[in-house]
Amino acid sequence: MTTYIANSGNALAVANPWSLVPPLGNLDAYISAANRLPMLTLEEEQQFARQFKQDNNLEAAGKLVLSHLRLVVSVSRQYLGYGLPHADLIQEGNVGLMKAVKRFDPDQGVRLVSYALHWIKAEIHEYILKNWRMVKVATTKAQRKLFFNLRSMKQRFKADDAAADSGTHRDTLNEAQIDAMARELRVKREEVIEMETRLSGGDVLLDPSPSDDGDEAFGPIAYLTDASHEPTAMLEARERDTLASDGIAMALEALDPRSRRIVEERWLKVNDDNSGGMTLHELAAEYGVSAERIRQIEVAAMKKMKTTLAAYA
Repeated sequence: MTTYIANSGNALAVANPWSLVPPLGNLDAYISAANRLPMLTLEEEQQFARQFKQDNNLEAAGKLVLSHLRLVVSVSRQYLGYGLPHADLIQEGNVGLMKAVKRFDPDQGVRLVSYALHWIKAEIHEYILKNWRMVKVATTKAQRKLFFNLRSMKQRFKADDAAADSGTHRDTLNEAQIDAMARELRVKREEVIEMETRLSGGDVLLDPSPSDDGDEAFGPIAYLTDASHEPTAMLEARERDTLASDGIAMALEALDPRSRRIVEERWLKVNDDNSGGMTLHELAAEYGVSAERIRQIEVAAMKKMKTTLAAYA
């Protein structure tokens, strides 16, 4: 399908929008292509918006999206300081742009660029919060506002200090700046301090990947893992201890004397030299039967004990 965009009032045929993405995934080439796409005039924008709204004309919607790709690129650059790939930020911004085009009403007297700005930022914000590697960065609306404004406000404070030639070049906020930021963003000063600590501290990879030479990397996860105090492991250990004491005793009580002694001699008895109990041949000689018969009695006794233990558990 061929898509058309406007160029100084004339229709300019452009290939499928996906052709804007270079075959090798070169981000610079994509940005260059997006910046070369011409902008729409007010009349063209309203015309395409009405065509999409009234007739569900997807080609008209495509023209609106293509002409605003450069806006997404520009907005996404503002969020490069969060350590996420620029291409992913642009992709999420493009999702927000498409949502804006879908909901845009040309009769409200607002240009699409102003309306789409909110949707683009909202989608990028959501992506950053979901993919930020530190746990529980921002949960409330006020904390989100603090999260996305703390960096810019710190830069503003630094600029003010430099302009005043105060001689202080601190990376952290002072008490007055913390109070000012808390008042302006309507959050507690403790939340400002906590958020600054999170953002200024480097991320630590708890479970690092193997190194290039194939050796296992050793990370903080090794210090945090303590399976012995994990609730499920503790319950399993307690159940094993109970079965090993009370359960085994009850299962042995269910056996006849000969079967019980055979099991005890074969499985439960340990001599002073750490050797086991009597062998099959020794037990066979004691009871005057063959070793095969002792083995059959042992197998039958173990099955009976297993059934008793299952009922006990």
